[in-house]
Amino acid sequence: MSYVDEVYDRVVKQNPGETEFHQAVKEVLDSLKLVIDANEESYRKMGLLERLVEPERIISFRVPWVDDNGQVQVNKGFRVQFNSAIGPYKGGLRLHPSVNQGILKFLGFEQVFKNSLTGLPIGGGKGGSNFDPKGKSDREVMAFCQSFMTELSKYIGADQDVPAGDIGVGAREIGFLYGQYKRLTGLYEGVLTGKGLTYGGSLVRTQATGYGLVYILDEMLKDNGKELAGKTVVVSGSGNVAIYATEKVHQLGGKVVALSDSCGYIYDKDGINLDLVKEIKEVRRGRIKEYVEEVPTAVYTEGTGIWSIPCDVALPCATQNELNLEDAKTLKANGCFAVAEGANMPSTREATDFYLENGILFMPGKAANAGGVATSALEMSQNSQRLSWTFDEVDERLHKIMVQIYAKTASAAERYGVKGNYVAGANIAGFEKVVEAMTAQGIV
Repeated sequence: MSYVDEVYDRVVKQNPGETEFHQAVKEVLDSLKLVIDANEESYRKMGLLERLVEPERIISFRVPWVDDNGQVQVNKGFRVQFNSAIGPYKGGLRLHPSVNQGILKFLGFEQVFKNSLTGLPIGGGKGGSNFDPKGKSDREVMAFCQSFMTELSKYIGADQDVPAGDIGVGAREIGFLYGQYKRLTGLYEGVLTGKGLTYGGSLVRTQATGYGLVYILDEMLKDNGKELAGKTVVVSGSGNVAIYATEKVHQLGGKVVALSDSCGYIYDKDGINLDLVKEIKEVRRGRIKEYVEEVPTAVYTEGTGIWSIPCDVALPCATQNELNLEDAKTLKANGCFAVAEGANMPSTREATDFYLENGILFMPGKAANAGGVATSALEMSQNSQRLSWTFDEVDERLHKIMVQIYAKTASAAERYGVKGNYVAGANIAGFEKVVEAMTAQGIV
């Protein structure tokens, strides 16, 4: 049995039931086989892969809070500090009923390679809770966030672990979390990113993941003799990533015709009216189906099926495993020639393999959605220097980082004889930097 297979079997046995984590580890290790097989003896001796797939630390805690009826509620809280070889742990906090330790381990593992690809000194981590902010009052969200941070504050810091937002954690939640951290520690430091502009936040952070997704998509298309201008695009989701990916697609001459949320999806053949979507999702905190009330020519469909809409480019920006093999086949049959992931692992393994085997240009999430964490690291830099850069300055740095990520990804794939396989390229490029740092620092 190969070293890769041994380590994967170990992961499955030692982490029962954590299917998303198993999936992420297998996808990474399979694509690294070329590198690992060439260095198997030394990697085995150092227990390198065993250390790579095991988080350095997992913090689990209860989060008690009082709802508006005076009833005490209790949620689970987690922080997975996965790997700090190249810098302090960095990764978002997710508030969603689906959150559990296995999902956060998958996200933290992916984050290690994503953060490495940015070229910035940040390690990988992830955290969150099964608390659902939907339908909660501002006071209830504040009560939860303050209780959550009361425990989390013991394990984070500007040079130790710097969380950010994720699903369910936007500007409101970051503000409550930061206020409580400051109250508890007496420190005004860059311990959270995604902060408001009045207290250390960075311009472009809101747009960063969506913009970065389209910047790397544009690089991939150009390198393969194609362009975004004039192309029809379908985007899943309608949060920050989807909204600002749509905005950048429109700026570069493409046309987004569909968006979705957890209830269903809208199709607007004339192109999505982004101002209306922002009003519905960012101001009203409403549902995407409200779009058709103001755009009669648009169509709303309850449930899944957004990938049945014909398009040239698909951008899955909602959640993990939202796009399966049948969806991938439908996209191909309808003329889709490129997929780039705005969410973390939104395509199943079978869908990913289908893209690669059928000539669909595919940029995986750890490369494609790295713009968010890259700009978070830029926010950390501004905090450390007590500076605030302009929108254009941050956007230019973000654009350069995404161009560099594409170059590293494409180069690594070509070096190992799998040109055009950006899954392997991203994993190899991210892995090489982390492994070099782990090796240099000894057995830690």
